Amino acid sequence: MSLIRPELLERLRPFREAMVAGMLALLGGWLVWLGGFLLMPVGALVLIVALGWALSALRRARFARRIEAPGVVELDEGQIGYLGPTFGGYVALAEMVELRLIEMYGRRHWRLRQADGQVLLVPVAAEGADVLFDAFSLLPGADMARIAAAIDAPVARAPLWTRPPSGLRRISSP
Repeated sequence: MSLIRPELLERLRPFREAMVAGMLALLGGWLVWLGGFLLMPVGALVLIVALGWALSALRRARFARRIEAPGVVELDEGQIGYLGPTFGGYVALAEMVELRLIEMYGRRHWRLRQADGQVLLVPVAAEGADVLFDAFSLLPGADMARIAAAIDAPVARAPLWTRPPSGLRRISSP
């Protein structure tokens, strides 16, 4: 028998990591409060690390959704894969050039486009879609705060991320 209702436990599940980071921040704050030449700097360091971890965990928690869409998302060796009942495929992170959030049939989907034009649609509420936070954080120049905030905001037409130019251009000789 649990002292906490199962519905509340289910709602708190995505925030487990943030709660652990919060407890670590409390420990760091306690060490700072104890003071001294040793405990105060160690406590400050623990507090800073815990607050950074908590911020990242709260952004990651936005990606954790109740599974309402069919299919499974997987992240394997630099590739995002979606295996659904009607469509699916893989997109290499190194080949991705654009990330958008779109709405189709009343559900939100990540639209991942590769350099060769291939597009993969991944439902936000698919099983395993929470691993996309870690995948998107590997994209060069990705603003994870903006991407995480886009999940709960109205869908915008502009891409959330586009690959920055490499700066290297091919020079063709006559």
